[in-house]
Amino acid sequence: MERDLTTGSIGRNILKFSLPYFLSYFLQTLYGMADLFIIGQFNGVASTTAVSIGSQVMHMITVMIVGIAMGTTVMIGKSVGAKQKKETSKIIGNTVSLFVCLSVVLTVVLLFFVHPIVRIMSTPQQAVEGTTAYLTICFAGIPLITAYNIISSIFRGLGDSKSPMYFIAVACGVNIVLDYVFIGGLHFGASGAALGTTLAQTISVIVALIAIRKKDTGISLKRSDLKPEGKTLKNILGIGIPISLQDGFIQISFIVITIIVNQRGLNDAAAVGIVEKIISFVFLVPSSMLSAVSAIAAQNIGAGNERATKTLKYAIMISMSFGLCVAVLMQFISNFVVGIFTVDTMVIHMGSQYIRSYIWDCMIAGIHFSFSGYFCAYGKSGISFLHNVLSIVLIRIPGAYFASKWFIDTLYPMGCAAPAGSLLSVIVCGIAFMYLKRRRRL
Repeated sequence: MERDLTTGSIGRNILKFSLPYFLSYFLQTLYGMADLFIIGQFNGVASTTAVSIGSQVMHMITVMIVGIAMGTTVMIGKSVGAKQKKETSKIIGNTVSLFVCLSVVLTVVLLFFVHPIVRIMSTPQQAVEGTTAYLTICFAGIPLITAYNIISSIFRGLGDSKSPMYFIAVACGVNIVLDYVFIGGLHFGASGAALGTTLAQTISVIVALIAIRKKDTGISLKRSDLKPEGKTLKNILGIGIPISLQDGFIQISFIVITIIVNQRGLNDAAAVGIVEKIISFVFLVPSSMLSAVSAIAAQNIGAGNERATKTLKYAIMISMSFGLCVAVLMQFISNFVVGIFTVDTMVIHMGSQYIRSYIWDCMIAGIHFSFSGYFCAYGKSGISFLHNVLSIVLIRIPGAYFASKWFIDTLYPMGCAAPAGSLLSVIVCGIAFMYLKRRRRL
């Protein structure tokens, strides 16, 4: 069913839409965290490092797919807001055709380059075999990851953020069970983590396809809608590609930082890998705000009303409040949180240092994430791409590199690079927002 996001309380709409989205992200993040937790219980630091590096590569690929799919969510949102059901069907059909081709090409290319990718990551020698096995299995499952995110983007564009939550909940539960079977029972190590994830994703897609057949979406998809149309694809990609590149560059910066840390040794590599998983969890609220703002604002823009800017303001207040609370709390519980994933005292010590500075990024990033969703809804996702590139090139990577070289006994200064980079993004977003408002382009 379509859900009208153009009426009623803005704050209530944000919470009702973002909460299922948050839970979906939570469950998806739990995927990787469960892999890391379970592998840490049954295997050593080498296997933990293999899964953390491999899952980081997979996360980068996944967020880039989600970024492109965001173009679908926004375009569907606008057509739903404008009550144009035929246009909605065309957007959905073109999305299916586009992503089928994309997933096939991506799978072939990634499987061919799996060994160079492992080398580029500067994977510690003890973890090379496990990382290679993990990535090979996960790369083979790219079509399934793509299918899930296509279906989710369509539902969210229709205003339904609950159904994707149910799909990923099924996958997450299955993944945890399979992890214990493959890792704990059969002792497959990193390969077991990858097998569990891939098979769980398969079941999730099957459940989603069954739901589509039974759910009354109000949209009738015809064979002609699957025929690629230049204008429709241009609109989807015009919004999706900048978002995808933005997310890709962010993940590349994480990977570059991982490479820098991997060169410091196995303990530092494991510490940063664990912290990245924790950070991906606390970033669920800012990420949910980005998606909620883009979907809600898109419908309101399509309907031609003035509620989009108010949606942005509410999202910023929510994400900043959450980020501040988490950042302060983490200063006191960092050892405990990192210790959930490892019993190695040195890894806990280094990870605690890293997360206590890095965690401030959650509060600051919540602001530019909300702006990114807003710009995306207006079809100006290039602004999000710009501020992230500037942040990464000017601050995040250089800051992490020099901190790694100058402070060899601690990871705390390296963690400061992320919030510093986000601060620059907020400044760029603020300037762009005021400029476009004055020119009446928002």
